[in-house]
Formats: sequence, structure tokens, C-alpha cells
Amino acid sequence: MLADPSISVLGPDPTHRKFILNGNAFQQDAIQSFNGWQYAAFYSALSEDAAKEPLYIHLSRRKLPEGKWETLVFDDYPQTTDDGHNTVQLGVCPGDGTIHLSYDHHCDVLRYRHSQPGVAQTPESFSWSASLFTPHLSRLPGLGAEHDELFGYITYPRFVQLGADLLFSFRTGKAGLGDDHVAVYSAQNGTYKYQVLGTNLKGVDSNPYIHGLDYRNGRLHATWVYRGFVHYEGWDDPLDTKHKQQRGPNSAENNHNICYAYSDDGGRIWKNGAGELIADLGKGESVRPDSKGIVAFDIPKGSGLSNQEAQAVDSEGGVHVLNRDAVDGEQKWKHYYRSPDGTWTQHALPHVQGVKGGKRGRLAVSKYDDLYLILPDNNAPTLTILRAPKKTKYSEYELAWWRDGFPPTEPLVDTTRLEYDNVLSVFTRASNAADLDSTARVDVVVLDFKL
Repeated sequence: MLADPSISVLGPDPTHRKFILNGNAFQQDAIQSFNGWQYAAFYSALSEDAAKEPLYIHLSRRKLPEGKWETLVFDDYPQTTDDGHNTVQLGVCPGDGTIHLSYDHHCDVLRYRHSQPGVAQTPESFSWSASLFTPHLSRLPGLGAEHDELFGYITYPRFVQLGADLLFSFRTGKAGLGDDHVAVYSAQNGTYKYQVLGTNLKGVDSNPYIHGLDYRNGRLHATWVYRGFVHYEGWDDPLDTKHKQQRGPNSAENNHNICYAYSDDGGRIWKNGAGELIADLGKGESVRPDSKGIVAFDIPKGSGLSNQEAQAVDSEGGVHVLNRDAVDGEQKWKHYYRSPDGTWTQHALPHVQGVKGGKRGRLAVSKYDDLYLILPDNNAPTLTILRAPKKTKYSEYELAWWRDGFPPTEPLVDTTRLEYDNVLSVFTRASNAADLDSTARVDVVVLDFKL
């Protein structure tokens, strides 16, 4: 069993809201380490004694392993929409040391800001202040008005470090009818700026929901499910908002298939698991639902398949996916695994129940390639961690830790810290009550497990 973690508090969670903003599976990096420092982004009120509304983005940093958190607040952008999609994402560009934030999207114009160069490279040289960052932006650095239409209807932004560069991924369109796109922030003529690469995943009467994007040993891995589109009255009305409902006309019932593709050139050219070229973004091509060889598991609609649950890649190139299905007649959380030789397997998880439509979990790979599965309970304030040792070829699952006091939240993980010092930092919410008492104080916290 894992020893109990050290727990540090980032700030109070806005529990008066109907929907959770701090802890959603599609937040690829709300917590991330770079160069011996850790960064975490979350929403909270302006201060502890301020009014509950509006909310503001808080960005914290600390020196590892156990430094005290410093927190700045961007008080120039009030967040007012009660929608669980509208989270904040964090990225760090290794090449110029800039810190990037994208936030508050559900089919909205791009919302973005970034720091001065060098802030993440020599953090002790900078006093932690919002003045280090640009004002609120509606364009990516280096891009002009010719791209405004592309960035006018965004959901699910995410960042991925690509060597010295930073990849930015986002969806356009709506649930069941959308595409995923990629742009890269890199040095061009000595200056870092963005270049749009293209549409990497194209929806055809559907939209892809990616589990994650992971860059390991020069290869960018993507797994995803598709959600088929169901037409409804007013679906093509530009003012339509039905699709913004948490369980709108195109719900998870229409999720199907687990798919896989990879890129060895930073997201420009994509291949299927057999190594066959399926899309060259430079030629205007995209990975499509009918692209050859992308389906890893043929899972029909109505099987309880979730979207955007979790993905991780180990040091040998093994691809791990967390999701759940009822293909065998019983809804179960499952670990789907692609070995380095390209063989896919799946195993149902013990010790936990994969509830249909329940809170989604997270995957993490330790410095020594053991797999950790961080799993919330949908109906109780319980957090559970399972371990799948590398020596079992990830086919056995041990109960590594569980405790109460964690309201149903989709936990997030600092994957970069695991490679740094093999500490599992989990971003989640914690309550001062053992049950789901609605009056209890709930904080945004970081749990640090020494593996």
C-alpha cells in the first residue's frame, strides 16, 4: 500500500456552482512541473472573504519538492458561466520558458494569455505576479485575423510539450458534430510564435473525443472515441444552444469505438497502428472515421463508453487507455493497453465499479513504468488508487490506496513530475467532512504520493 500523501491546499473550491470547474478529465494539464518547479491553475473567488461570484483564474507555483505555494490572480477576467466545460488549461513551453493559459470555453471565441519569456526557465528571477502575463487575448501569439474564424468556436483546449515546442489542440463545432485541430508554438526566424498545422481529427456526422495527447520518445500518441450526431430541431441554427447542455441532444449514448493513431513529426503526418500513413495535414488531409486501421476496439453505441477519460504512455511506447463499457453485459471500468509490439488487450478493473456516466479517472506512469489508476467514486467521497506493475505486463491490479474525504471529482495528475522525482501529484478536491455534506468546506488540493 502507498503511504498517505502530504496534502497542500491551493484554495477554496466554488461549491455554490452547479457544475465543477476544478477537476475535469479533459483538463490535460491543470498541474504541471518544469525545471524543478510545479504550477497549478484553478478557479476560485477573488479572495476568501470576497463575494462568491464572479470567479477568477488563480495560478500557483512552488519549488519542488515541498516549497510553499505562491498564488497570483488574474482579476481582469471574471468567469461567470456555470458550465463544467469552461475549465482552465496550463502549458509550459520549454524552448522560451513561457507559461500559457487557455480558459473558459464551450463553443466560444479563443481565450488565452501567456507569460513573458524565461519565467519558467529561471523562476526565482521573477516575482510572482499577474504583471508577468499578457492581457486577455483572442488570438494565438503570431497569428492574425485570417485565422479568426477557426478560433471563433472553441472547446477543450489542451497543451502538449513537443521537445522545445508547445502543441495546442482544440475542438471546433459542437457535441457530435465537430473536428479537432492542432497548432504549434515554435521558434520561427528566432521568434516563438504559433503555426496552424491543420485538422488532425475530422468528424463526419460525428466528433472525436480524445482521451489525451502524449509525446514520448519523439512520438505523439492519440486515442479517442467518436460520438455520432443525432439531428434535432434547430441543430443548424447559428444561435442554437441546446448542444451546450451537459446532457444535451447528442449525449454519451452515441459514443462508440476506441481509436488510435500516432505522429512522428509533431502532429503533421499521422499513421495508424500498423504504421500506414493515413493523413498528411500539410496536404489538407485529416484522420477520418473511415481512415484505415484506426479502430482498436469496435464498441457499438449504447455500450456505456465514456468520452475523454484518460490516456498515458510508458517509456517503452506502450499506450494505456482508461474507459468503461458494457460490451460483456455488465458495465465495468477497463484498462485498454497497446503493447510496444502493437498488440491491444483489455482488462476489467477490480476493487472499483465503473458506473455508466460516472466520474472519470486518470492514469499515470511512474518513473519506473508501473501504471497507477486514480479513480473517483461517483456517489461517495472516496478516492481509490490501483497499481498495475510493469512486471505483470499491466495485467494485474493491486489496491494501492483509498481514503474518504474527496467529493466526486475527476482527478488530474502532474505527469512531468513523475519523470522528475517519481512523486505522484494528484490535483483534486478535498472536504473537511467524511460524507457528502453540502455545507462542508471543499478545497482544491494537491496530494503528493512518494512512489
